[in-house]
Amino acid sequence: MSCLFSELRCKEVIDLRSGQRLGYVCDAEFDPNDGKLLSLIVPGQGRAGGLLGREDDYVIPWCKISRLGGDIILVDLEAEPPRRRREKRPFLY
Repeated sequence: MSCLFSELRCKEVIDLRSGQRLGYVCDAEFDPNDGKLLSLIVPGQGRAGGLLGREDDYVIPWCKISRLGGDIILVDLEAEPPRRRREKRPFLY
């Protein structure tokens, strides 16, 4: 079974232990030497509807993914998933 990255972006990530809906996949990390996926990135929740910025992104290690379904991704996280601050990128015209 194969899955395109564009299909992963349409799937919601849910933690099996807490039942928490983490959000939708926005990015992925891979190892260019091995060509393997290392983790999926899910953006943090917006504060005040996104007007006050966002929380740090969730970084979901690939080994924590339990099941890829048709419209959801189930993950098994023991604790709060690791987070990473989103990098500021310069605006390009």
